[in-house]
Amino acid sequence: MYAQSKPDRIHAPELRGADAWLNTDKPLSIKDLRGQVVLLDFWTYCCINCMHILPDLKFLEEKYHDQPFVVIGVHSGKFSKEKDAASIRQAILRHDIRHPVAVDSEYKIWNAYAVRAWPTLVLIDPEGMVVGFVSGEGHRDALDREIAQLLAQHRKKGTLGKPLHFRLERTGFKPGVLEFPGKTLADGGHKRLFISDTGHNRVLIADLDGNLQATVGDGQAGLRDGSFDTARFHQPQGLALSADGWHVYVADTENHAIRDVNLRTRSVSTIAGTGKQSYDYHADGPATRTALSSPWDLARVGDRLYIAMAGTHQIWVLDLRSGRVAVFAGTGTEAGIDGPNETAAFAQPSGLATDGQRLFVADSEISSIRMVTLGIAGETTTLAGSGGLFEFGDRDGAGWEARFQHPLGVALAGDTLLVADTFNDRVRRIDLASKRVSTWFGKRSVSIAAPDGRALYEPGGLSVADGRVYVADTNHHRVVVVDLETRTARVLAIRAKAK
Repeated sequence: MYAQSKPDRIHAPELRGADAWLNTDKPLSIKDLRGQVVLLDFWTYCCINCMHILPDLKFLEEKYHDQPFVVIGVHSGKFSKEKDAASIRQAILRHDIRHPVAVDSEYKIWNAYAVRAWPTLVLIDPEGMVVGFVSGEGHRDALDREIAQLLAQHRKKGTLGKPLHFRLERTGFKPGVLEFPGKTLADGGHKRLFISDTGHNRVLIADLDGNLQATVGDGQAGLRDGSFDTARFHQPQGLALSADGWHVYVADTENHAIRDVNLRTRSVSTIAGTGKQSYDYHADGPATRTALSSPWDLARVGDRLYIAMAGTHQIWVLDLRSGRVAVFAGTGTEAGIDGPNETAAFAQPSGLATDGQRLFVADSEISSIRMVTLGIAGETTTLAGSGGLFEFGDRDGAGWEARFQHPLGVALAGDTLLVADTFNDRVRRIDLASKRVSTWFGKRSVSIAAPDGRALYEPGGLSVADGRVYVADTNHHRVVVVDLETRTARVLAIRAKAK
């Protein structure tokens, strides 16, 4: 519900205290923005709810692009990594954000506006007065009405200025063959590597040495079935392989859908989701008529495809035979609660691995690794990490003593679970017998070519095959291959097929 301010109008506090400004060539102030209808978006780039409103902001920006309407992002980070302007810039590029962003790492602007939750939106009129605010998702229509009314009202008053334009971070941005790859799937049996080329809205198929075999999707954001050349995805993430090896299942995250890449027919079809975001925490129905919410990773066991449903903080399951999808674990409450699967709680689960009896879950917002036993009487437990929404760090140790920072990926290597500890720029290992966590790869001292001196930069996913770990080194726009035994590493060169 849209919340109006009190009848005595409130002057919008100045935008003071920002550490940096991005997507603009100069800092902005409320005074600078007189004559504009301004929408402040208080966000943090890890937050799935913040991601969910980005399409709403883009809709409003496109609708009012030739009018004096401006969105200003105020990035007030949760994790320590999210206070780094360079990392925020990467998030702006990754999500194609096209409005100015103030880096509010010390919460000065946040506190000035008395914000209490991510995301919060504050509407300011052309005379610099706060006219309303709202928190959470799903308010696009209400905001649209208010913006239209303010523009009409101030046009009559003669208080509107000219539309403003800003210099974007994407100016001159050239990532290379890959753009923010999110996940990898290494298939040792068939010597294949599948890569979610997330920023390019496509899936690449190569051999394990990087020789490109096929590109799935035309690279444009969209939800379209069809041939490899004409199909469309929107920021795909997790991947899973069918039992016969002829189908790759794709978590098409921004489309809120699961896609089936048929390697025989070289075609793509939608097998779950409607293209709309779900707000249902009790889903159980035909997969193609049931809405999903930001599916982030997949793991197959037999004919059941488990889905890390980041948007509803749950694990769902798709029965590949019957074509039905249902909640498998988690109530939808954003928390780290252990217990029977139906009463457990997760916090933006984003990575899955399985040994056929258990699911291992990278539960990103509580910076923990969870374990879910399969079956009717399944239980969810915390394998390692704090289990708390605001308890994170970079510390080795056993079980709850260990600390991660927003991990997004997990992969099994025998009796060891490898973790893409994303905001720590590391790969960690968990000995499943002792639950002991240690840093496995990613320290700055590791010798591997990187443009900024880091071995890894926010790795989003990993997969194991033939004694090697294939790491989606997301913010470096590449895949890094690490030898399991020696931990020597190299950048995978992705080469087009010779004609």
